[in-house]
Amino acid sequence: MAVRPTDPGQLALGLEHPESFSRDDFLESPSNAAALGLVDRWPDWPARGLVVAGPVGTGKSHLAAIWAERAGARVLPAAALTEAGVPEALSAGALALDDVAPGVDEVALFHLLNLARAQGTFLVLTAETPPAGWTLRLPDLHSRLRAMPVVQIEAPDATLLRAVLVKLFADRQLVVDEGLLTYVERRIERSLAAARAVVAALDQEGLRRKRPVTRALAIEVLGRGEEAGEGGWDDEDGAGAPAGPGAAGA
Repeated sequence: MAVRPTDPGQLALGLEHPESFSRDDFLESPSNAAALGLVDRWPDWPARGLVVAGPVGTGKSHLAAIWAERAGARVLPAAALTEAGVPEALSAGALALDDVAPGVDEVALFHLLNLARAQGTFLVLTAETPPAGWTLRLPDLHSRLRAMPVVQIEAPDATLLRAVLVKLFADRQLVVDEGLLTYVERRIERSLAAARAVVAALDQEGLRRKRPVTRALAIEVLGRGEEAGEGGWDDEDGAGAPAGPGAAGA
């Protein structure tokens, strides 16, 4: 469900809400347990290179930051990689190259992989999909990438999505109830990017209207006003919400 934008000229003051990339703030679930386990086991890896693959917003950059802190690695956006900058990128002895995507400098990436192998540098790449499916101009680069172990992060399950929503609201100092959480998680796509977007939109709209962030506000922002009475909910704060397992979103 797309988030309805606020009216032009009536936006609340936008404040930054920096996200913590610490190990303690990473929310573990079956969808990311394999990737987190590898990061936690460093340097006991089968190889010195690793590709962490998964959809947008599934925590790849967070995992890369956790590993970089542990390994003393640099973190570099893949879009900033240049051939001339390869030696400096590897100067720390470990590198996390974040968000490798179509359009990356293939020559620079090829040299990076070769130099990292020659120096014994630990290297983590994050990407939306495993390298086996990438379309590249350099066959040798494709061969190098395919040789790297891949760990996949899956789309978040319902338990993780709810935990992320709770954390994102708490990061903005918003106290929300089960009714709002259930309503939101049933109406957004199951991705952490969607969770971030809807929490930001609800926070902004609550500030603009000087109203608390409740289920009623979510109904208006998500464009589902006609469902206000769904599920036996009679007031805007969700009092009377069904308790127990039935309150959790599917």
